[in-house]
Amino acid sequence: MAQSKNYRFAVPQDATVQIIVNNQYRPNGPAPSHPQALLPAPPQPLALPAPPTQPHGPNMGIPAGSPPRFYVGHPIYKGNAALIVEPRSPEFVPLHSASFRISSQGFLLLQFAPAAGVGQYDWGRKQVFSLSVTEIGTLISLTTEESCEFFRLDANNTTCDEEKVRRVLKIEPLPDGSGHLFNLSVQSNLLNIDESIHIPITRAEFTVLKSAFSFILPYLLGWHAFADSTKPM
Repeated sequence: MAQSKNYRFAVPQDATVQIIVNNQYRPNGPAPSHPQALLPAPPQPLALPAPPTQPHGPNMGIPAGSPPRFYVGHPIYKGNAALIVEPRSPEFVPLHSASFRISSQGFLLLQFAPAAGVGQYDWGRKQVFSLSVTEIGTLISLTTEESCEFFRLDANNTTCDEEKVRRVLKIEPLPDGSGHLFNLSVQSNLLNIDESIHIPITRAEFTVLKSAFSFILPYLLGWHAFADSTKPM
């Protein structure tokens, strides 16, 4: 048997080597591709967009996964004035071990604005009045023939009563018995304010307000937080 011999020689990387296959020459090149290499690459998953944000204050945003916040109010528009009633949440202070205590009860904010034209209202001249939970109870129990009056004396950074802002909210039945008249008077000698804004509220509108007041009253007391804390986990 003839003894085989090994031959070694160096080939430059940029050289072309001729190979004879079946008496035919072909240049060297990359190995033929595997049949599966000709298949298209599997589709890649699309990158998910960033989570959307929700508006929270001017020029700010909060992640969409954060608890949403809702702002509500009940407006009543009449020819001479407009009234918007908005609830304000109670406030809590932390104690210890994830415990909280109510520091101030919630209230209802009444905003009055005089008319500035047909279907227009001057909110730059609006006057406000807040109702405590006890005063809300007075309104809820008010009959069609009864009236009530609430008084405020704002401090306005002064100790003199004559320089304080006096606010009086009167709610009295209309002469024809069709509802009640809400009248807010604001006076201040120091600020030179003497404003009176009144708006008639029909019996149906007053019924809606009473129903809303009755619903929101436990929340203004903070009892919903206590009820939620007693639910089983």
